[in-house]
Amino acid sequence: MEKSLFTVVFVHLILKDVVAVDDTAPAYWNNHATVTLDRSLNLQELNKNRAKNVIFFLGDGMGISTVTAARILKGQIQGNTGEETVLSWERLPYASLSKTYNTNQQVPDSAGTATAFFCGVKSYAGAIGVDGTGTRGDCASSIDTKVPSVLVEAIAAGKSTGIISTARITHATPACTYAHVPDRNWESSIPFLEQSDGCTDIASQLIDNPEIQVVLGGGRREFLRNTDPDPEYDLSQGRRTDGRNLVDEWQEAHPEDSAYVWNQEQFEAVDPEKTDYLFGLFQPSHMQFEEARSSDIAGEPSIAEMTQKAIQILGKNDNGFFLVVEGGRIDHAHHASSAYNALHDTIAFEGAVQMALDMTNASDTLIVVTADHSHTMAIAGYQARGHDILG
Repeated sequence: MEKSLFTVVFVHLILKDVVAVDDTAPAYWNNHATVTLDRSLNLQELNKNRAKNVIFFLGDGMGISTVTAARILKGQIQGNTGEETVLSWERLPYASLSKTYNTNQQVPDSAGTATAFFCGVKSYAGAIGVDGTGTRGDCASSIDTKVPSVLVEAIAAGKSTGIISTARITHATPACTYAHVPDRNWESSIPFLEQSDGCTDIASQLIDNPEIQVVLGGGRREFLRNTDPDPEYDLSQGRRTDGRNLVDEWQEAHPEDSAYVWNQEQFEAVDPEKTDYLFGLFQPSHMQFEEARSSDIAGEPSIAEMTQKAIQILGKNDNGFFLVVEGGRIDHAHHASSAYNALHDTIAFEGAVQMALDMTNASDTLIVVTADHSHTMAIAGYQARGHDILG
């Protein structure tokens, strides 16, 4: 989505927390400083191994103030004052700031930024996997501007690949790993005047990339015909007007060792050892906010559960894997001015990062945690320590 100036990038190597006992005593801070300096000195011995696996975590709209508030909230949920809490990616030794913008906007959107970090080139707002020489919404101008993503190159290198998002799987961030269109809104259809110029919608391009082994998120409606009833909601149907049921097409393309799921029970029944291809669409649109997930009609997995299942499936490939995990609803909550949902979704996202850290080894796996932009969320000053971060 939108907003932003700075995002934080964290790269993987596991470190343990420094546990506070009495942080009012000088000895505590002296010891803390010694441990921190020792860690920094140990980093001089760089891990020069070539990464076999790469997991790219993206907290959409997860700026520095969001990380700070989520850290405090997590600690307060655990019964502490909160400020001393350390999030999973804050244990990682390498951090940097990333300056974000589009080629045509000072404040970027998630399409142009995802094109930058997945495809390696900055582009205009709304651009999905195309460079900045075209025009948004103009199919003809985009035909020769496609740029390949790191996911596509990982497939070419013989690696397994997967995409996870709590947003629609056709939404801006995940779409940039596999699709090429000049407008992020072309998720299941293209304007009539643009249809004759050779562009295809985002959902159909996902189905046309059958090598992607794990796809988990929301967006069921973008894959179903407008005459297909939604399996979970009686009054909902698909959005496609081209007569294609892309879920059926995916299943036909993967007749063996595969599973299509749309609820928690089906997801839990998937055996990673017997499954090479997994397609999960858990909502017609975006997945539930974390705090609403338990009340979902059919049930849906957490972002940590999806990450776990994906690593179990993709990790069977001796050549390694590339996995994208997006906490997409952090951004949506901020757009709705809901700090409560933004922070709880950030904590859920942090749980997914921890899951990946627990399941992998720094000797052969690179984990990157970042954001595409920030949001205008502020924390008022001079509260007492331990003050409820939600007010």
